[in-house]
Amino acid sequence: MTELGPVAWPPAPLKTDRLVLRESEARDRAAFIELFSSPEVHTYLGGPRPRAALEHALPEIPGRRPGLFVIDLDGAMIGMVTLDRRDPERPGHVLPDGGEAELGYTLLPEAWGRGHAAEACAAALDWFAGACPGEPVVLCTQTANIRSMRLAVKLGFTEVERFEEFGAEQWFGVWSSVAPSG
Repeated sequence: MTELGPVAWPPAPLKTDRLVLRESEARDRAAFIELFSSPEVHTYLGGPRPRAALEHALPEIPGRRPGLFVIDLDGAMIGMVTLDRRDPERPGHVLPDGGEAELGYTLLPEAWGRGHAAEACAAALDWFAGACPGEPVVLCTQTANIRSMRLAVKLGFTEVERFEEFGAEQWFGVWSSVAPSG
């Protein structure tokens, strides 16, 4: 059992045309520090964390936990995709008790604009649909983050609502592998 339910973790690496989604390794530590300390990456995520604090605090193998995939391009980490349970106390839910799987992703700025986020997220969603059939996945992003909202729609997320959280308007959508009836 994991935070994702009865899913064995880690799964075998997920391969796309260009990417591998895999478990974190020690060689990824520098990329995690870059990702968490990047002002560009954290524009809509509450701001970057101080590099010195990250160097001190991050374990030898950061990000090794159920639900976190490293996005690997040609043997190097360029970002991560996460599938975590959404906190029932937060706004935005499609299940009565909350706790939906929530898709998240961050990529290093040099990997932006090349379709890597769409490719990695689609692979993670396909894997999740096989591992947890019929279970919805939610995504939340600031409405100011136009690129993230565009990606959500491209991936098949449907807007459910908008609300204020963290001092900004949020876009909240749902994705389901179940084909709509009718």
